[in-house]
Amino acid sequence: MKIQDKQALQRYQEKLNLIRSGTSINTNETKDEQTDRIERAKKDFAYFVQTYFPHYADAPTPDFHTRLANRVKRDKKCRVLVRWGRGLAKSVVCDTLVPLWLWINGEKNYLVIVGNNKDKADILLGDVQAEFEANALLIHDFGSQKLDGSWTDGDFRTRDGQFIAKSLGMGQSPRGLRVGSQRPTIIVCDDLEDKDTSKNPKRQDEVVSWIERDLIPTMDGETRRYLQPNNDPWPRSIQNELEKKHPNWVVDLVKAYDPVTYKPAWKGKYDDNYYREVEDDLGVIAAKAEYNHEAHIEGKIFTDEMIQWAKPPRIDHFKIIVGFWDVAFSGKSDFNAVKVWGLHGRNFWQLKAFVKQCKMADAIRFMYDYQEEIPDSAIVHWKVESQFWNDPMKDALHKVAQEKGKHLNIVVVDRPRANKYDRILTMHPYYQNGRIYYNEREIANNDMQQGIAQLKGIEPGYKTHDDAPDADEQAINQLSEYVKKDNFKPLITPISDMRSYSKNRF
Repeated sequence: MKIQDKQALQRYQEKLNLIRSGTSINTNETKDEQTDRIERAKKDFAYFVQTYFPHYADAPTPDFHTRLANRVKRDKKCRVLVRWGRGLAKSVVCDTLVPLWLWINGEKNYLVIVGNNKDKADILLGDVQAEFEANALLIHDFGSQKLDGSWTDGDFRTRDGQFIAKSLGMGQSPRGLRVGSQRPTIIVCDDLEDKDTSKNPKRQDEVVSWIERDLIPTMDGETRRYLQPNNDPWPRSIQNELEKKHPNWVVDLVKAYDPVTYKPAWKGKYDDNYYREVEDDLGVIAAKAEYNHEAHIEGKIFTDEMIQWAKPPRIDHFKIIVGFWDVAFSGKSDFNAVKVWGLHGRNFWQLKAFVKQCKMADAIRFMYDYQEEIPDSAIVHWKVESQFWNDPMKDALHKVAQEKGKHLNIVVVDRPRANKYDRILTMHPYYQNGRIYYNEREIANNDMQQGIAQLKGIEPGYKTHDDAPDADEQAINQLSEYVKKDNFKPLITPISDMRSYSKNRF
């Protein structure tokens, strides 16, 4: 036996042992009790999971699991791109639990699981196969289904003839999937994307075409379900290309956590601090990509090579320091971005960053805190666009001023007339000419990295967040006015709009 075969056999045996240890039979139950359990399980997916699969159900079944199961059960021709964050059990639900739930409801299933390669597909299919073989309660309620002679890795049929299953590697010819008159009724393409395909658009397009032209057409009966579970941390993927080509397909999108409150989507499994710790471990960019489908951008105009990290000059050696705030009132969809930039000689230095989906008060506190960190001899000229100067902002400034016991010297400036994309591109020559530097002490700072990720997302037709690069451009634009001024004197300017708020300065 080959080493790979021994390892596969060992993995399968471990699955059987896990399942056997989790399920048990009450020998004293009545026939009516058994019937009631079966009938309830057919209708209630969460009950089905908790009752028959305690080895999986280490937490209450979340609403999004039940929602998907009910959708698939209801629609025999569904096309669902299951875009759940990492750790939300999308493979278990799509590959094992939903097909078995359809089976106990009396459906005749022909399941095809497609993996990134054949070996991975065999492993995925082995999960549902092991349930038929070792799940004591499932066997007790629905009969022994292991069929000798039709029980091999990647290819099995149940004794009752109601469940056929095969595995397939991505791109493998599906022409041999017919079993007599039976054709596939449910296809699950599980985690097709990997780091190699994500960097190969040509290969992605080939797989998309294979799914559309070869794989899905193998289903030709009344039941033709298609599921594709995958998180989506890439700017371009097989899954999101299918989404673009098939706008009528369902995208079942679940982000693992709220980036503002850190509350988890699966409340019964993860606590409110879990994803804070994930961000600390992985970094905010990687965490949001893996868990919330916020793609990590490589950058086409502003590239990694342009980001120069260096030790900055002494803070009091800068000609002028500007902190520009790009405001988000709710902080739920956009980011509050505060960027602190300094001018030294002819070079622009990004010294500190605050880039968060949060309330305005949090951004204001950041400005206070940073001012307190630096020596009194260094003055930061805090600025904000006039379009944001309204009552909610004034209230937020006043609230934090009361907390801190002093006012923030922030200046309101006119909104630039130029298109935002064009304005952001005016920074590009500075990056190309090596005149922009980043404070090397902030290289591990999540806010700094979030700002860089947004900058790299700027390209024609971009749909990514641009709050941080917008703040960058406006700060640099303010600094550039002083590049040729040799005799600069610091300006302490009161708020420009004092007509309705003349008694206070912040």
